[in-house]
Amino acid sequence: MKESYSISWQVGWSNAAEEKPSRMVEAAVPGAVQLDWSRAEGWPDPYYGENWRQFEWMEDKYWTYRTVLDFPAVTKEQRLLFVSKGIDYHFSLILDGVLLLRQEGMFTPVRLDITDACRQGSVLEIVIDPAPKREGAPRSRSQADHSCKPAVGYGWDWHPRLIPLGIWDDTYLEVAPRMGFEACETLYTLDAMLESVEVRLEAVLGNAAVGMGRLEWIILDPAGYPVHHSSCEITEETVTLTGKLEHPRLWWPHDQGPQPLYLSEARFFPKSNNEASDCCVQRIGFRRVRLVMHEGAWKEPSTFPKSRSLPPVTMEINGRRIFCKGTNWVPPDIFPGRINADHYRLLLGMAKEANMNILRVWGGGIVNKESFFAHCDELGLMVWQEFPLACNLYPDSPAYLKVLNQESASIIRRGRRHPSLVLWCGGNELFNAWSQMTEQSLPLRLLNRNCLELDPDTPFMMTSPLEGMGHGHYMFVYEETGEDVFQGMIRAENTAYTEFGIPAPAPVEVLKSFMPPEEWFPPRLGTSWESHHGLRAGNENMWLMADQLEYYFGQSQALEELVERGQLLQSAGYKSIYEEARRQKPKCSMALNWCYNEPWPAAANNSIVSWPAIPKPAYYAIQAACRPVLASARVPKFAWLEGEWLEGELWMLNDSFQAVPGGRMEVSLLISGERHLLLMWEFGELPPQKNRRGPTARFLLPPGPKQLMKLELTVQNLPACNSEYTLLHRGTAAEEPNKLGQLLNQETGSPS
Repeated sequence: MKESYSISWQVGWSNAAEEKPSRMVEAAVPGAVQLDWSRAEGWPDPYYGENWRQFEWMEDKYWTYRTVLDFPAVTKEQRLLFVSKGIDYHFSLILDGVLLLRQEGMFTPVRLDITDACRQGSVLEIVIDPAPKREGAPRSRSQADHSCKPAVGYGWDWHPRLIPLGIWDDTYLEVAPRMGFEACETLYTLDAMLESVEVRLEAVLGNAAVGMGRLEWIILDPAGYPVHHSSCEITEETVTLTGKLEHPRLWWPHDQGPQPLYLSEARFFPKSNNEASDCCVQRIGFRRVRLVMHEGAWKEPSTFPKSRSLPPVTMEINGRRIFCKGTNWVPPDIFPGRINADHYRLLLGMAKEANMNILRVWGGGIVNKESFFAHCDELGLMVWQEFPLACNLYPDSPAYLKVLNQESASIIRRGRRHPSLVLWCGGNELFNAWSQMTEQSLPLRLLNRNCLELDPDTPFMMTSPLEGMGHGHYMFVYEETGEDVFQGMIRAENTAYTEFGIPAPAPVEVLKSFMPPEEWFPPRLGTSWESHHGLRAGNENMWLMADQLEYYFGQSQALEELVERGQLLQSAGYKSIYEEARRQKPKCSMALNWCYNEPWPAAANNSIVSWPAIPKPAYYAIQAACRPVLASARVPKFAWLEGEWLEGELWMLNDSFQAVPGGRMEVSLLISGERHLLLMWEFGELPPQKNRRGPTARFLLPPGPKQLMKLELTVQNLPACNSEYTLLHRGTAAEEPNKLGQLLNQETGSPS
């Protein structure tokens, strides 16, 4: 059987590839060269204040990892392999002064047989080139547009420019049998009725195994009982075994059904031994996924000349159309080498607890490590996986396409075995004005081809958004019109809302953890409020948006008050968007906010989970808005004046696969310490995955001071679906129409 052995590394830097580092320090692997050097120098926490600036010079150096190999004795029946699951980004692997490999790309694993090339005490070096930058490009994300390195490190929503380099995934020595697997994977095809599944094992064995043994293959059901067994003698290096399972248990998103996982185990038995010399184990979830047209899509366009209808973006799992309630997942840390299974487990568990069923893994960031997908399989979280392209014009050049072909094939082969991965996407915002790519761009044609050849049963989308889908807005008040998000969403009619955002400051304790006390309040340019993207992330106000807070609530007098107000608007705004998107189904099929988490402690941002994993109040607002069965009110705006009729159009929303019994909804308004009963609505049974529209509750707002008021929806026999909405009574002060819109006169572009 294979056995792995850890490696002790040192790292140092130089100004040229041929130059040896003058100093080497201890390195942590997986990790990043910046963290190793910072640790050795005793530098302060890079996440605190302006300490990140100490890393700026590192992106332009050559970094050398070095180790003296120490490994157990290798017999004639064994091989010694060097294995790395990820090295970032362009590197050379050198053994005793001899170049073994030159590779570009952080997602293509390395697996080198070094049995005959090394000895005890051999020196292994990995020399990593400076961060890739297109010559002549401005100091921005466009420097990454000729490489497959994720653009996030070049500066984005949450953090200043900080480009990680180094060995970022598991890296070790492996002693493996000569008669064993080079590759092994179990694939399957479900029949049209989802009642049987054809399974096949595709294995590649080394030449030493040919004629020297047999392959045994067994599949265990989720309870551990064998449901398939087959075997064959090894007569050639490539082996395919097939089988058929009847009535397989299907894998579902967690809000639609269970997540049964089967176990496929292949073993090689040499003729000379009754014990297996090598094995390959894989978990399998059987499911069928399609991206289909929304109901009524083929009726549009209805006039001549007719062109194509809006593209399909409704998710169908095992023949059932599912409303996708989720979020945009970004790297949990700016240094991907720091991310481990515990980080994934915590954040993914929180996503499920928030009633989310899908994560869009945004194309500006990394493709996550194996444990991310394994956790999603177990939790029933669907994964929309983008390739590492975002907001750039990626070239048609042979050099770029060669690396993209290599990297994308590695990504597809790694992801396709996971039932949670339900959608491949070329990248983020590639058809927009700032990217200027089209369906004829060769990188996207290449990605489409590779997905079709390597994973034909999983849908592929060129980019997000496509026509009919929505990215934005990213603020509580729309800068173009002065409308609030309540008003804007009611008028929207997209097929999917795959990015939208409402900013808010981080919790007070988070802000104080990375800001010097003298910078806490008031927020000022030139401080951590700016470098941690609370100010001037786009225009001068982003992402704190203090002008919007002042418009609604007046000037804040303390940090705690500022944070509370910003988080209130974020919570109210996100709740309104998710619920309105749900009301717009079946044409609308998705609601995914920008964004879920952060790779860096941001002072203010659209995220609902502050770095490293601290939920904002908006997390709980979304959790409430995404409950499968929900009493909901379509409220046309957030702020109201004396003498206006506050209105709430009543709805019952059902995204579950079960019918919901009828009941009675009571609607009350709590204002000035008094509760007013507005309406009672008797509604009938809701069919599975269907909504019901009800009457409109109204209340004439009395005179009074500026205050918060609460609209409450209570269903006596279904208390788990009760809802409440925090709104603002502005009192008697009349406001000029579009006053705030006039204040927001600076363009912000797209944040993602």
